[in-house]
Amino acid sequence: MTYKRILVPVDGSATSDKAVASAIELARRNDGHVRFLFCLDELALASGPEYSGHAVEAARDEARAILARARSSAERAAVPADVHLDESPGKRLGHCVADQASEWKADLVVVGTHGRKGLARVLMGSGAESIIREAPGPVLVIRGGDGA
Repeated sequence: MTYKRILVPVDGSATSDKAVASAIELARRNDGHVRFLFCLDELALASGPEYSGHAVEAARDEARAILARARSSAERAAVPADVHLDESPGKRLGHCVADQASEWKADLVVVGTHGRKGLARVLMGSGAESIIREAPGPVLVIRGGDGA
């Protein structure tokens, strides 16, 4: 199967950057298109102890910068790409990615994982696991490895 429409949720981490690079290479080889997605949950930010309107705007600016860096990486590789910033309040990561994959009719979701285990996984959760569970189609998981 060839993947022409590849969705990549990004968060600016080194692990996310590895997923970006993998998705771009896959799209390049298959003459595909990449969409980079950032899921910004303003409700979660608003419920945090350090909430302020400035914090939300700073998070939005950072999300836009992360998306711009990913798109620039695709452009350097001559791969068609676009970006989407989802600001749905209260929407969990897995649902955000699944909704965008369905709306955009993605053939594949490429996601990075930190590979947390044990207590760290229990405390921090697994974004990749929620994406795998909710995605309407195939998901390629890119391990971050040491230091990611």
